[in-house]
Amino acid sequence: MPLFKLALRNLLGGGLRTWLNAFILSVSFVIIIGCQGLYKGMAQQMERLAIDSYYGGGQYWQANYDPFDTLTLDDAHGRLPDTLQKMSAAGQAVPVLKRQATLYAQNRVLNITLNGIKTEQTLIDIPTAKLRDTGHAIPAIIGDAMAKSAGLRQGDTAVLRWRNAHGTFDANEIYIAAIMNTHVGVIDQGQVWIELGTLQEITALPDAATLVITAKDSVPPHGVDTENWSFKDQDFLLTDERNMMASEYIEGGILYVVFLFLAMLGIFDTQILAIYHRVKEMGTMLALGITKNDLIWIFTLEGALHSVLAAGLAFIYGTPFLVWFGKVGFSMADMDQLGIAIGDTIYPVFTPGIIAGTAILIFALTALVSYLPCRRIAKLTPTDALRGKIA
Repeated sequence: MPLFKLALRNLLGGGLRTWLNAFILSVSFVIIIGCQGLYKGMAQQMERLAIDSYYGGGQYWQANYDPFDTLTLDDAHGRLPDTLQKMSAAGQAVPVLKRQATLYAQNRVLNITLNGIKTEQTLIDIPTAKLRDTGHAIPAIIGDAMAKSAGLRQGDTAVLRWRNAHGTFDANEIYIAAIMNTHVGVIDQGQVWIELGTLQEITALPDAATLVITAKDSVPPHGVDTENWSFKDQDFLLTDERNMMASEYIEGGILYVVFLFLAMLGIFDTQILAIYHRVKEMGTMLALGITKNDLIWIFTLEGALHSVLAAGLAFIYGTPFLVWFGKVGFSMADMDQLGIAIGDTIYPVFTPGIIAGTAILIFALTALVSYLPCRRIAKLTPTDALRGKIA
């Protein structure tokens, strides 16, 4: 305790230099916590949007279904097992049939994926109620990104061509019943949604489906035909999103290193100057009976306590800033056009783990940077130190 009090007194006696170092370090505190919270909020938003809009509690895939190989899409269908049919009837699952198709709209030709889904479903955030027959051509729903690329607006019509189960091409007119505002590219870009029964009828595939989306709170049932249907849980479905966020964390780490380097450089310089300018003070302390190890501890604590002052400053001005940042968020307009399910605004999430982890990291680095120059104190002798000499 006496060593701590002495180190604290010496630190506060540094005056303006001490507070400048503490302020620079506090800026690093706030920036790192802010960026970590932003990445945390981004990851949670991406996962929540993907789950609410398409992944649900997990999906059952037909054995031939490969979302990255559209050439095999027309063969990726099968009759639902009885267990999944019961879940669908109970509102705990939503079957989706996928087929390749071509859309002719506004003098444009687009290769698209035609999706069939039940109109009465409420498990995912697609306004399928709009698909109820309105007396027009086949009612369809598209996303806003798809509408922009196809040049379509609500109420427009377009020609849709597909191939049925017998290999015969057919075509009909579709009516854009609704354009959904979504940030999830997997249900938007290159996707057209129509009623499941209609798609099964026009493709001659009664009772067929490509995948089944389960409710978020459902438990995978037993007795499903695992040879023809495989269950993909949320961890599997969210792999791409989590891998992307892992790369974002690495990129963010570069920013942390830059700010920490600048802050640590100031403390390192302070410690070097203290050792060379306070040699006589150290000699007096050694002459009074303080051991070299105690002297090293005093100067190391003196440098490490910069992080404590920085934490206090960060709390004073950083707390209102981060609270405001958490409410306002960070604008990410048009990021959904890149296929990233984020939304127009990212709202950061600040957890105790982020705050405590940042504080521990900065304190440990500050203590290390403070200790390294202090090792020279071990070479001091009281007589040389009193004369202002250092080895």
